[in-house]
Amino acid sequence: MLRSPQFKAEYNKQQPEFALIRAMIDARIKRRLTQEDLAHKMQTKQSVISRLERGHGNPTVSFLKKLANAFSAHLEIRFVQ
Repeated sequence: MLRSPQFKAEYNKQQPEFALIRAMIDARIKRRLTQEDLAHKMQTKQSVISRLERGHGNPTVSFLKKLANAFSAHLEIRFVQ
């Protein structure tokens, strides 16, 4: 599918979202947390975590800070050229 120029262009536009989702899921699994566990640590609902992991949502920087804190991690946002 990535051979199709149209598909590849759309995929590349979505890459930051995919990277965030993958990082979130990987960090949660690495720490052996369920969605419910993570939601509890963040004082939110499991459905919010599920929605984000499925790519339905647009988290704020504030939410990402809470997410990093729940993982005992540091949030880093970069622009790469």
